[in-house]
Amino acid sequence: MSADSKHLNSLITLCRKGYREHQEELYLMFYNYAMSICLRYSKDREEAVEIVNDGFVKMFSKLDKYRDDTSFKSWLRRILINASIDYYRKNQKHYRNVDISYAKHEYITEDAVSKISEKEIIALIQHLPPSYRVVFNLFVIEGFNHREIAGKLGISVGTSKSNLAIARSKLKRQLLTMKNSSILGHG
Repeated sequence: MSADSKHLNSLITLCRKGYREHQEELYLMFYNYAMSICLRYSKDREEAVEIVNDGFVKMFSKLDKYRDDTSFKSWLRRILINASIDYYRKNQKHYRNVDISYAKHEYITEDAVSKISEKEIIALIQHLPPSYRVVFNLFVIEGFNHREIAGKLGISVGTSKSNLAIARSKLKRQLLTMKNSSILGHG
């Protein structure tokens, strides 16, 4: 076991006992990791911070269920994804805007995608309406299938597939817009 693993395990043990200073250390240790996950599910940084904090509250309340023989990062990731889904469900009533934009099939070159940064990709994902953003992340990034997504979000499999198709289409249009503005010298 590496020194980092030993330190993490002892830190978790102290957090389970309720020591606030050790909980803060664990929080700070994984804050950037948590933000990288939650930013993809949120519309902006402020919303991501709220989801991260909710996720850590859940994580600390369930810390006694964590098994030391599993990856802490993977365990925390599941909690953060579920916190993101819970946030979406809780705020879904505010997102009830129907989007009937059926996209044309536009062609994006591999070159166009390779020229944008991770930060720009996250920003594009954040601009998606929440229902599309959540399905896109769960399917493309997390690897859930449509049946699993439908179960988690309380939607039909068809709605999950439709939301994914529209999300991809919207992202393609955003990429085209970025590509065209950089070609024209506006980017």
